[in-house]
Amino acid sequence: MSGALDLSLLRRWPDVEAPGLVAADAADLLILDESESARAETGPDEVTVIGDSYGALTLGAAAAGAEGIRVHQDPLSGEAALAANAKRLVPQATFTSLPLDAALVAGARVVLLRLPRSLDALADIAGTIAAAASPDVVVYAGGRIKHMTVAMNDVLRGSFERLDVTHARGKSRVLVARGPLPQTTLPEARSGRSDGIEIRAYGGAFAGPRLDIGTRLLLANLPETAPGGTADDPWIDFACGTGVVAAAWATRHPDVRVYASDQSAAAVASAAATMRANGVSERVEVVRDDLLARRPDASASLIALNPPFHSGAAVSDRIAPRLFRDAARVLRPRGELWCVWNSALQYRAELERVVGPTRQVARDPKFTVTVSTRR
Repeated sequence: MSGALDLSLLRRWPDVEAPGLVAADAADLLILDESESARAETGPDEVTVIGDSYGALTLGAAAAGAEGIRVHQDPLSGEAALAANAKRLVPQATFTSLPLDAALVAGARVVLLRLPRSLDALADIAGTIAAAASPDVVVYAGGRIKHMTVAMNDVLRGSFERLDVTHARGKSRVLVARGPLPQTTLPEARSGRSDGIEIRAYGGAFAGPRLDIGTRLLLANLPETAPGGTADDPWIDFACGTGVVAAAWATRHPDVRVYASDQSAAAVASAAATMRANGVSERVEVVRDDLLARRPDASASLIALNPPFHSGAAVSDRIAPRLFRDAARVLRPRGELWCVWNSALQYRAELERVVGPTRQVARDPKFTVTVSTRR
């Protein structure tokens, strides 16, 4: 039973999410309970876990005997949470973190999945499983009922022959998918074009293959010239998403070097595809990183940032200040942070406090663009 591990002992990592979020909930418990008999019949390397926020599904399965679990978590913070919780609670657990690709599910007979909010993300996950997992794979896809839609059933039916729906428990439900459809192919990045930039997006990447209105306002106001842009002092597209700012910089300035960073696996894969589509991969380094941890202190003259303000389904004002602090750390004295943000969040005072003198550059009915100069 899933009770072999007390999931209430799991911790969030890092503890910066919106208040009220927990490390494990009734949906995790239901997924583990519904999949218990199927997991009992699997051997090593036959269980895959996708979308496990803090490790509840992985460690619950490991505590019940699963070995060689393959795991995909989109946010890098999820991988840190899993590693930290495993060390504390299930040190004997054996698991490997992998990208969302064929290697993640090859030969898998049971997949435990926390349903993503994005239907495109779910389509990519379902397509990957159907294309590469064992023909007898069973997918246990669960979530909180308030975040589930009938459209999720339709997406799963697009990749599997049979879909069953469990009874609700604890305001949660599980969709059970079987029978991968033949000729299913691995998903490719979705394509779009805006303002002369080719955009590529895998499911779950913010805004998809489109230019969101906040980034459009930021691009329209970024400086035409700025210090840096070299290998030692690249312009930085922080929390880059699909990499539109990095691609625009590299396209507009043929000699400039750019560094694009995001903690989301879908975003980094999308940004890399965007760079390839625009022919600028050689001048743009795309990395998956927690904040800008790989960048030295005082090493950048220019950073652009469109900070996220959602944590899962919740709106949070606790994410952006962490990004501001790390941007301040990485900026050289007199370096500039160009930032676009939802005007209702009123970040200017925080930017003034954390980074330095801040002035408004542009504003429309919803968004504000500011530039903050590092003290």
